[in-house]
Amino acid sequence: MNTEHMSTHKEVSIDEHHKDSTVIFGFWMYLMTDLVLFAALFAVFAVLRGPAFGGSDIKNIFSLPYVLIETIVLLTSSFTCGLAMLAARDGSVRGVLAWLTATLILGGVFVSMEVTEFSKLIGQGYGPSKSGFLSSYFTLVGTHGTHVMIGLLWLVALMIVIAKRGLSRSTMRKLALFSMFWHFLDIVWIFIFAIVYLMGGVI
Repeated sequence: MNTEHMSTHKEVSIDEHHKDSTVIFGFWMYLMTDLVLFAALFAVFAVLRGPAFGGSDIKNIFSLPYVLIETIVLLTSSFTCGLAMLAARDGSVRGVLAWLTATLILGGVFVSMEVTEFSKLIGQGYGPSKSGFLSSYFTLVGTHGTHVMIGLLWLVALMIVIAKRGLSRSTMRKLALFSMFWHFLDIVWIFIFAIVYLMGGVI
């Protein structure tokens, strides 16, 4: 009887491990398609950047200190997301929810700052229809911002599930997938900060 129980438990563990591997692999494939999307947007931006404005005009459009604060906020949210993963490994539901709440707040601040920046640019007459450069800029940065907003909605749903079900194998898997997605967005933003704002002529 005990032998049968151990055999069944082992089969369940193998099935769960296989499911985890399949889901994670599938999510990696999704991230790769997203990577292709952003690579295409970066390429379009690189092509349209040059003839749109002179370097001095680009410097007048963006504010590096403001964008730097945005960057710090988003990178800090990646750090708190990592701390949530560590808390999950320790089995602390309260710790996970606390760090995810911090991630949610920081992500919300980032989106708010981005929306403010867009509104300011449009108010100054630098809307997406002004030039090819600005059109590619709004598309690239806006696509990233949309992903962040989707991530925040996902995060809220994830926090509700964890609060109700605790740290089961299923919720741990969902948390790991969210963490992968959030860190991916941070990496994309680092490239945006470097290519759009730094190499784009702000400094």
